[in-house]
Amino acid sequence: MTEQPRRPVAMYETYPEAERAVDHLADQGFPVERVAIIGQDVRLVEQVVGHMNYGRAALHGAASGALPGALIGWLFGLADWVDPLVSALLVALYGLIFGAIVGALFGLLLYALQGGRRDFASVRSMEPSRYDVVVDEAVADEAVRLLGGPQTTGAGGRPAHT
Repeated sequence: MTEQPRRPVAMYETYPEAERAVDHLADQGFPVERVAIIGQDVRLVEQVVGHMNYGRAALHGAASGALPGALIGWLFGLADWVDPLVSALLVALYGLIFGAIVGALFGLLLYALQGGRRDFASVRSMEPSRYDVVVDEAVADEAVRLLGGPQTTGAGGRPAHT
């Protein structure tokens, strides 16, 4: 399958604005399978959420290890043909505890290996500076007409014709 040439028909500062534009096209019966929302000028944003210490490293590691441990334990418990429900729940509980302990140990080990170079916890995200609504070249004129002309968001999020 070859990809059709595409043309931008609108630009928005926020994703919800671009989403509303595509929803408007859908409401008008436009073939939205020929539309894409493309984030432009993507930047990495790392939001610091707090200090990191040995206790927090162990807690984060325990939380990361508990769920996989419980799931693996539950799967092994299902192999008991005599009483699979009780066995699965009991082995899942053991797996949760074991996973939390192993995760906490790994969390402590990784934090100790960093040697104080990263004494904070953070959450990373990718954020575009704008969103382009692009459509296949063959239907671009119809999309522009339905959206009221090529648009960009101006100050205050109001559409401004380009």
